[in-house]
Amino acid sequence: MIKILANDGIDPIGKKLLEEAGFQVDNQTIPQDKLAEALLNYDGITVRSATKLRKELIDACPNIKLIGRGGVGMDNIDVDYARSKGVAVVNTPAASSLSVAELVFSHLFTGIRFLHDSNRKMPIEGNTKFNDLKKAYAKGIELKGKTLGVIGFGRIGRETATIALRLGMNVLAYDLYPFNGSISLDFQGGIKVDVPVQTVSLAEVISQSDFITLHTPFADKPILGTEEFAAMKSGVGIVNCSRGGTIDEPALIEALNSGKVAFAGLDVFDNEPTPIEAILTHSKISLTPHIGASTNEAQERIGTELANLIIDHFKK
Repeated sequence: MIKILANDGIDPIGKKLLEEAGFQVDNQTIPQDKLAEALLNYDGITVRSATKLRKELIDACPNIKLIGRGGVGMDNIDVDYARSKGVAVVNTPAASSLSVAELVFSHLFTGIRFLHDSNRKMPIEGNTKFNDLKKAYAKGIELKGKTLGVIGFGRIGRETATIALRLGMNVLAYDLYPFNGSISLDFQGGIKVDVPVQTVSLAEVISQSDFITLHTPFADKPILGTEEFAAMKSGVGIVNCSRGGTIDEPALIEALNSGKVAFAGLDVFDNEPTPIEAILTHSKISLTPHIGASTNEAQERIGTELANLIIDHFKK
């Protein structure tokens, strides 16, 4: 019997599919420093972002034939090295796109109406400084008619652009691989509208956008730093639901303090799982703990897709 360790968990639907196909699935979490020994008893492992599968661990477990990543980014896996050793590496890039895109807009709506700060202060000051708080949060803005800059125009970036277009926003997109096509907007009653979208330069996205959202893998250096913040419109909003390290956090804090950046929404951080205090306590930052794909619907899709990929690999 083929044994799979779902070290960061797997949706019950995915587990059921694997078991019905004759696999044994263990969804206990083995600590990182105990994995090398534990994996000697398995044929494959599935992970999300918590478990790291680096060269040393791959070498220590020559019996492992497959690594499955439930989600998009595979920064926590030495993918090329694993494949060079004959280990299959699969992921589920499409399953979580909508959930991540919706979280982007959760942060955007939060930022433009000051919900992140209001939710902190109302429980403490709402019964003594109600009118003061009302005045403090009275200058919200609308998203409709504003320009959203999308850095990284893969599946999640395009899903984010789709929501923006439905809201009546303009979209400027940048990607390493240029895109010149259209995005389909589906509405109730079978109405479908194709909206042309073309990628532009990174400099144009940075300088012309009212809000900027990142959807790129981890890079060797931050995509947004001091120079990029200086080139942005004053009062821009920044959202990062992609990877920690793509924004220079000290530079972001400086831009927030100066007013250059009006607010930020962060789901990912440099020092996960221990973000720096200056980020966690900043009054202009909306915070979530890396939950972009953490919806019931996304986890069901991820579990199903991952299970089918594993079954296809071992049964072929």
